[in-house]
Amino acid sequence: MAALAVFVSPASAHPAPYSYLDVRLQDQHIEGTLSVHTNDVAHELGIEEPSSLLDERVLASQYSKITALMQRRVTLHGEGGQDIPMEFGAISASPSEDALHLQLRASGPPPPALTVDTDLFPYDPAHQTFVNIYEGGDLRQQFLFNADSAAQTHYAGTAAGVAAVFATFVPSGAHHVLIGPDHVLFLIGLILLGGSLRRLAIIVTAFTLGHSVTLALAATGTFAPPAWLIEPLIALSIVIVGADNLLRKDGQRDLRPYFALFFGLIHGFGFAFVLREFGLPDGNLAWSLLAFNIGVELGQLAIVIPVALALAWLRGRAPVAMKRLVIGGSLAVILAGAYWFVDRVLNLA
Repeated sequence: MAALAVFVSPASAHPAPYSYLDVRLQDQHIEGTLSVHTNDVAHELGIEEPSSLLDERVLASQYSKITALMQRRVTLHGEGGQDIPMEFGAISASPSEDALHLQLRASGPPPPALTVDTDLFPYDPAHQTFVNIYEGGDLRQQFLFNADSAAQTHYAGTAAGVAAVFATFVPSGAHHVLIGPDHVLFLIGLILLGGSLRRLAIIVTAFTLGHSVTLALAATGTFAPPAWLIEPLIALSIVIVGADNLLRKDGQRDLRPYFALFFGLIHGFGFAFVLREFGLPDGNLAWSLLAFNIGVELGQLAIVIPVALALAWLRGRAPVAMKRLVIGGSLAVILAGAYWFVDRVLNLA
C-alpha cells in the first residue's frame, strides 16, 4: 500500500513536470513567453497554496519575486558568451492550466548564434523545459532541457534537422511514459495475468496501434478532446483492466488485446497533451511524431520487459504466491484508478 501511495499522489495532471519557453527572434529585438506551473513557482517562493497565484492581486504582489527567480534560472547569451539582458513584462494566470505566462524582451538585433540555458526548477528531477525558437514566425529550433542539460545554441537561418528532432522528441516520449504513473499502472494491469510471449506481444502491439492513431490526430490538431474529458477516462481504463483481472474465469476469452487497443486510443490523447504544448515543426512534422512515438515505445518496453520477466519467473517457481500477487496487484490497480478517477472528476475544469 505504501507503493500505491507513491503511485497515486502526483498523477492528477500531466502538465505539471513541464515548462515552456517560446523565443521569437525579430529584426531589432528578441521577445518571448515563459509558461510555468503554479505548483513549481509556489514551491520555489515558499507559497503554501499554489492556486493563490491565480488571483490577480496575489500574482501582482509576487511579481518582483517571480521575475527575479526567472532572471536567475533563464539566461540568453550571444557570441563569445556575452550575456543578453532580458526585461520581463506582463504576467498573466491561466486557471485552466494552473499556469503562469510571463512575457520577456531583449533589446537589440538577435546574435548570429543564440545560446539558451535554463534550469528552472531543480528541486524536481523530473522537470523538463521545452524551448521553441522562432524566426520570422517560423518554428526553427526546439530544445529540451532537464536537470542535467547543458546550454544549447541556435544558429540564425538554420532549422533543426532530422537528427536534432530525434534527439529532442525520443527522450521526451520516453520521459512522458516513465513519469506518468497512470500510464505505467495501466500497462502493468494489462500484463499482470501474464501469458505467452506471443500473447503479450499482441497486447503491447494493440496498445501501440491505439495510441499512435490518436497521438497523431491530437498532436496535429485534427481531433483533440479536452484534458478534462480524457484524464478521467484514462483513470477509468485502469479500473476496468484491474477488474477484468479479478473477474475473468479460467478458459474465458482474453479481452486484454481489445482493452489495449480501445483504451490505447484514449491514452494516445493523453500522450499528445505535452506534444501539443511543445509545438510541432511544420517541416519535420512526420519525423517529430515518429520520434515521439519511438520514445513512448521505448518507455513502454522499459516497463513491460522487466515486469513480464519477473512475473514469469514467479509464476514458474511459486504459483500460489503468483496467484495472490495477481489478486493483490489487481486490487491495487483498481484502487489507484478509482482514486484518480474521483480526483479528476472533482477537479474538472
